[in-house]
Amino acid sequence: MEVLIQPDETAADELVARLMMDTVRRHPRAVLGLATGRTMEPVYKAMVEAHAQGEVDFAACSTFNLDEYIGLTPDHPASYRTFMNQNLFDHVNIPIERTRLPNGVADDIDRECVAYEAAIVAAGGIDLQLLGIGHDGHIGFNEPLSSLGSRTRSKALTPDTIARNAFAFANEAEVPHRAITMGVGTILDSRWCLMLVKGASKAAILAKAVEGPVTSMVTASALQLHPRCTIVVDEAAATELDGCDYYRWIWENEPEWAPYRSG
Repeated sequence: MEVLIQPDETAADELVARLMMDTVRRHPRAVLGLATGRTMEPVYKAMVEAHAQGEVDFAACSTFNLDEYIGLTPDHPASYRTFMNQNLFDHVNIPIERTRLPNGVADDIDRECVAYEAAIVAAGGIDLQLLGIGHDGHIGFNEPLSSLGSRTRSKALTPDTIARNAFAFANEAEVPHRAITMGVGTILDSRWCLMLVKGASKAAILAKAVEGPVTSMVTASALQLHPRCTIVVDEAAATELDGCDYYRWIWENEPEWAPYRSG
């Protein structure tokens, strides 16, 4: 695990977008694992702008999203399919049939979860999985007490998650109480995990995830077990990390990051 501390949110967003796009440039047929939420909007905006300038070609890529609400049709304004279409898919040249999200209105949710896992395997696995972190430390919708070996499944959301996600709905009562989510084990199967964390409100949980014990109560802590995990944070999110001096040394000195330091 490497933590890369950036001076502000904009720098963190730009670094994550560049890492995503450089992966596609090196591996045009890359399988990308994608995430939703306000944290990711600037990342996708940067990717869309770069594509419009002819700087990156997504035509051969495939994507799998982490999760989708159960009960929302793909065209529902608050569905994650709608989010992805509006923020990325409608503006780049990735074939829509190679963009995959769980089907939250499948007749058989359990069968849909099995099929989603099988589709990831059939695509060759996820090359780069983009992640955020919830205020309770969840990745995807793997709420506290999720098995660290879990696979794609239906998961009950916590009241806090429901309340925090109400901004996308007319009122909190409309927020679904369950979602299909990739499991922690599914996420850990990705070849590279890339997490973006911004803001002081995430500082405490980030410190638990990165420097605390590996525990199902903070599912993001399972990333400590991953052989290649990069966590990009802004200064505000880094305030409770004990290892900041070391993390800054990595960013300032490791050759792997030299092209990104120079802009």
